[in-house]
Amino acid sequence: MAAEGSRVTVSGAKGAITRDFSHPDVKIAVKGDEVEVSGPLAMVNTIESHLRNMGKGATEGYSKKIKILFSHFPVSVEVKGKEMLIKNFLGEKQPRRAKIMGATKVEAKGTEVTLSGPSKDDVGQTFANIKSATKIRNRDSRVFQDGFYQVE
Repeated sequence: MAAEGSRVTVSGAKGAITRDFSHPDVKIAVKGDEVEVSGPLAMVNTIESHLRNMGKGATEGYSKKIKILFSHFPVSVEVKGKEMLIKNFLGEKQPRRAKIMGATKVEAKGTEVTLSGPSKDDVGQTFANIKSATKIRNRDSRVFQDGFYQVE
């Protein structure tokens, strides 16, 4: 773990995560294996939680398993660079696009998609981008329940 001012980098087996905790009242110092955070208590607790998540992500990583459900049109998924293309969603000709954040890896096999990466924020934001891209508008939600649902 290393800190340069308010910028903290955590490295581990699954990767390295860098985050900027710039706040005028907060001071971060690394002493050996320990990190010392000083400032208002609410900010200190928040930053310590983020640092714990960064440590766990760098050593163990985070993952989400997603299941694609459809009843009307078979949906297929393709990963191109930092973008996920969702094809034939509700029978649409144009594919829907979801941005892949940070170092998140997306693996699609049939109707199962696995998101994994060292950053909890990036994995969660990637899933949120997928959910946002597949939001169903102007149709009855009781009938059209197609979409991406977290299984694990």
